[in-house]
Amino acid sequence: MKIGVVGLGLIGGSVAKAYKAFGNIVLGFDTDATILGYAKLSGVIDDLLTPERYGDCELIVLAATPKAMVAYLNENARHIPSHVTVVDLCGTKEEICRAGFDHASRYGFTFVGGHPMAGSQYSGFKHSRSSLFKGASMIIVPPVYDDMELLEKVKRLFAPLEFKSFVVTTAEHHDRMIAYTSQLCHVASNAYIKSTAARKHHGYSAGSFRDLTRVARLNEAMWTELFLDNKKPLLDELDQYINSLQQYRDALADEDADRLCALLREGRVAKELSEG
Repeated sequence: MKIGVVGLGLIGGSVAKAYKAFGNIVLGFDTDATILGYAKLSGVIDDLLTPERYGDCELIVLAATPKAMVAYLNENARHIPSHVTVVDLCGTKEEICRAGFDHASRYGFTFVGGHPMAGSQYSGFKHSRSSLFKGASMIIVPPVYDDMELLEKVKRLFAPLEFKSFVVTTAEHHDRMIAYTSQLCHVASNAYIKSTAARKHHGYSAGSFRDLTRVARLNEAMWTELFLDNKKPLLDELDQYINSLQQYRDALADEDADRLCALLREGRVAKELSEG
């Protein structure tokens, strides 16, 4: 199979490496000429992905930020032949899916929204790896919810990434859930590490500290765009979180042991139910 990858950062670079590991031909594009050159020199991509080469590909993966990929489609969608399937891997879905479905309808190719539930606190091509997606969940936003033939095709196309499962949803539901499962986690971690005690933690911290602060090491430009793209769902989650924190603070300030214990019990039970 021959595929094209647009954007060779952590996600796109890992996609390219995974397909190469399975013996596929990979064409790549990145706005950073240095990264593009290194990817070709190291054999991660076989050649450059240009509009003239779109027709050679069975699959084109869009693996940069939503705004960058919308701009890319606006400029290049007219060159994508009807036999090509285009899947984006952006962190939010409403904006890119709206543009992707519109262009696909106009020019005849197939567009599917996607988001792999895999990543790292580190960004960039140098941190990409072929095994990044192995065992992960892949979220799919198709143009028609119950198109089983298309879902099977997407599963086949993504076989080299070795996903454990595929979840089919809408762009709106995806963005609401991601506000909670990903974006709020990054905000909380990033805010937590700003404590005046953070630089004095050595010798006093273990697993809890590592787990809570891991994603504070983020790409601030990318996450700023994703947060603003998903403003309302993320604000809703932040409001709930702030309200919960206030309850813990009030119980502690009032030395209300019964209330504090009840809040902690509620959290423990919520965690157990979430794993059920």
